[in-house]
Amino acid sequence: MTSGTASGTAALQERRYRILVTGYAISSYGTFLNVVALSLYVYAVTDRALAVGVFMAVRLAAGFVAGLAAAAVLARWSAKGVMFWANVAQAAALLLLVLAPDGFRTGTLFAVSAVVGASGTLFMVTLRSSIPDMVGEGRHTWANSLMVSGRSMAMVAGFASSGVVVSLLGYTAAFLVDMATFLVCALTVLLLPMPMGPARGNERGNEEKDGQGKDVEDVEDGQGSQEEEGADGQGRRRDGRRRVPAALVALGAVPVLGLMVALRGIDALGSSSHNAALPVYSTELDADNPAVFVSVFWCVWALGNVLVQQVLQRYTKRTGRSVGALGFGLGTIAMSGTFILAFAGLPWAVTVLVALLAGAADGLTEVSYTSHLQTLPSPLRTHAFGLSATVENLGFGVGMIVVAAALDVFTPLSVVGVAHGAAIVLALVYVARVLRGRGEAQVEEPQEGEEAQEAVPGSEARDGKQGDQGKQEDQGKQEDQGKGESGAGPARGGHRDGAEVSGG
Repeated sequence: MTSGTASGTAALQERRYRILVTGYAISSYGTFLNVVALSLYVYAVTDRALAVGVFMAVRLAAGFVAGLAAAAVLARWSAKGVMFWANVAQAAALLLLVLAPDGFRTGTLFAVSAVVGASGTLFMVTLRSSIPDMVGEGRHTWANSLMVSGRSMAMVAGFASSGVVVSLLGYTAAFLVDMATFLVCALTVLLLPMPMGPARGNERGNEEKDGQGKDVEDVEDGQGSQEEEGADGQGRRRDGRRRVPAALVALGAVPVLGLMVALRGIDALGSSSHNAALPVYSTELDADNPAVFVSVFWCVWALGNVLVQQVLQRYTKRTGRSVGALGFGLGTIAMSGTFILAFAGLPWAVTVLVALLAGAADGLTEVSYTSHLQTLPSPLRTHAFGLSATVENLGFGVGMIVVAAALDVFTPLSVVGVAHGAAIVLALVYVARVLRGRGEAQVEEPQEGEEAQEAVPGSEARDGKQGDQGKQEDQGKQEDQGKGESGAGPARGGHRDGAEVSGG
């Protein structure tokens, strides 16, 4: 009966999450339609190309600030409330743009840019950090894959239909369609079985006043009273210094996580290079029909992204494991390499294959990266995702400025090669660090004993720590259990890469 109840609860969680992802995919369509429609509208209203650049800069800057503020916002408001109002805010901003008088259009446009940038970042940080609470343990990879698949298909649909919508229906209709997509997503958020008000924020506030409670003890490995005192001390320091120190603790909570976030930022810079270079390169290939190459490339890219999600879901279901931190590094290398090859002037058939592989590698890195950060305890997870969003916005924003200037002087291949080449170099350093950590773990585990290694998942080790006599006889000493636990679990310290979210 208990098993049946658990199964029914899991099925309900999955159903509601699928509804949310559907709403997210619809709003993502609106977001990508927005990117094209708003940019064209800015140029139509101002008649200045510089205004388009400033518009994008405002959007990225707002996202940057929102990433820094995300943890503070979620400390006071529930995830459900933040996601709901983030969508409502974007819909309201677009309605304001539609109703704005002619003399106020320019100012309204930049206000819309800030609202869309900040709200979009807050929504994504909240969604990613809340997935473990929505779907339960062992379902992270499936949930992340479903989310990435929906966004990939929405991106292609948004980019592909933007020209038709704007040309046939006009800007006002495009903005109203965008507004409707955000309202639909807001409605799907309301179906989540989560509190809407600030109750969760009060709980978090109490946790932080108490030194972050159990979650911080978990990060500090919980090795007795001395460790607990250290954890409490760190909790008080984080509380005293507000949010930034907690984000730094999040980076140190899982091995190589800081390097992983840095790599994500450099990867965002690489992404800015191919996004900016694609129209230039496509025009060089066919000046009469420059949109052909761009459209085909992104459609095939999305197909590769969706296909790899199916593979990842089946792999996780069959093995009980997700792609680890090593997969993120290797995927970044493959992704950057294929994006460089896309600008190498290869035959069409080869370029299509390259685009397919680029999409697959991009999907792999997205899921493995998100799953890795989701192994953190709840209080630190939000800080990590907020900091990650800030770093990604910074990398993409700086990249757009640098790349735009570089494309006036250098070829698309050379610009993309340098930007993604930097990502490959850092990814190689990251992969070497992960492999070294795994090697150290393999060397130390035999010294700790087989039973200590089997206690890795955590619950057995804690039971033994509380006085399980059988385990004490097999292991010899309680201190050995503490050592075994120190390397346990994906969200803990030690030498594990921290990405095995499924516990396999």
